[in-house]
Amino acid sequence: MKNRISVPFLVGSLIILGLIGIIGSFTKDPLGFLKNVVIIALVGLVVYFIYRQITKANPQKKEQQAFIKAAKKSKKRLHNKSAEPHAKSASLGSLSSLRKNKKTKKKSPVHLTVIDGKKGKKKNRASL
Repeated sequence: MKNRISVPFLVGSLIILGLIGIIGSFTKDPLGFLKNVVIIALVGLVVYFIYRQITKANPQKKEQQAFIKAAKKSKKRLHNKSAEPHAKSASLGSLSSLRKNKKTKKKSPVHLTVIDGKKGKKKNRASL
């Protein structure tokens, strides 16, 4: 119980002391105070841009962006496919010509590889 009361008191007193210090430095030297604020803001911006450059180069982020791009492309293609049959059905009289077009399309090969692990090797649990 005693610890719960002292923590808010400690935080409140630190905030009050900080405000007193800020007001005091502003009243004594306003130009110096503004210069310090500008320097702190510039340092913060530099740190922020460095952080953004580091996180931008993350390979997982690039994979995520590639996935989002592919999903948008797929969604657009699916939307175009669903819109096309209604427009073509009036101009094309037969359904057989549509089926022939679908059969002639080739699917692009999927570039996936299987990584074999240690499937055959089992741990000798008796020796552990």
